[in-house]
Amino acid sequence: MNMIRWTDNHCHLPDDNKLAAVVVEEARELGVERLIDVGTSVESSAACSIRAAEFDGVWATAGVHPHVAKEGIDGLEHLLSSSQVVAVGECGLDYHYDNSPRDVQRQVFADQIQLAHHYQLPLVVHTREAWKDTFDILDAEGIPEHTVFHCFTGGPEEAKSGLERGASLSFSGIITFPNAPELREAAALTPADRYMVETDAPYLAPVPQRGKRNRPGWVALVGEGVALARGVEVETVAKESWNNASKIYQFGE
Repeated sequence: MNMIRWTDNHCHLPDDNKLAAVVVEEARELGVERLIDVGTSVESSAACSIRAAEFDGVWATAGVHPHVAKEGIDGLEHLLSSSQVVAVGECGLDYHYDNSPRDVQRQVFADQIQLAHHYQLPLVVHTREAWKDTFDILDAEGIPEHTVFHCFTGGPEEAKSGLERGASLSFSGIITFPNAPELREAAALTPADRYMVETDAPYLAPVPQRGKRNRPGWVALVGEGVALARGVEVETVAKESWNNASKIYQFGE
């Protein structure tokens, strides 16, 4: 398995640099050559950018997660000019927890869509129990050319709605969970040039590691789940998801 090249399209590395170094090295030994360390607040996005400069094969995003939308996005924009930052996000709507008021979530999401347009960067979207409003805001603001629904958890209908808008879907370890048949249907219908794989580490460890602290080195297990859903070899998923990440984030091959 470690002869195959993987991109973990979405993870959250440890804040401690020594721990982060261990995680990155372990992932590399398992064939994960590229990791995207995702920001969820202005502070964490700055930290992601610094880590990305320190570790080969690691890039960063800069965004404000809906959970902390009430904190605003002041200070976010200046991070977007960094060569280490390859996308805006994760940002979006989360109506499951409502840690920030919904009207604030919607405004902060819209503001970050506009930043993605202005800086011509991909947009990384988090949406939970908020599909209609997510699509409505994307339609109103204009969907960026490269938009990624991270940790996609919808079924075939949500997948079609995202794909029709030109977005890509990123599948996490949830695709390996027994209670996710609709997600596997969504993976099966997604075009070969419109999906990626991610761990969302340290969350959502895939089967057979479910319940443990997730790590980027396990992205191949996610790839196996996607391969099973799509009826292809895991090598195909590795190659397609690698190429799609290269296109979206403008990585070299």
